[in-house]
Amino acid sequence: MDEGYFVGWGTLSLINAGLAQGKNRSGMNWFLISLLLGPIATLILLTYGKLPNSDDS
Repeated sequence: MDEGYFVGWGTLSLINAGLAQGKNRSGMNWFLISLLLGPIATLILLTYGKLPNSDDS
C-alpha cells in the first residue's frame, strides 16, 4: 500500500482526537476508534453534541 494512505489516516485520527476533546470526550479513545473507523468516526463525532462539563452541575 501507498504510505501516503497511512499518513492521511493517522492525520484524520489526530484531528478526530482534537475534535473529541473539544466536545468534552476522551481524545485517546476517539483516536483509537478513528484508527479503526476513519471517516465514519468523524461523522459520528460531528453528529453528537457536546457533553456538559463536570463542574457545570
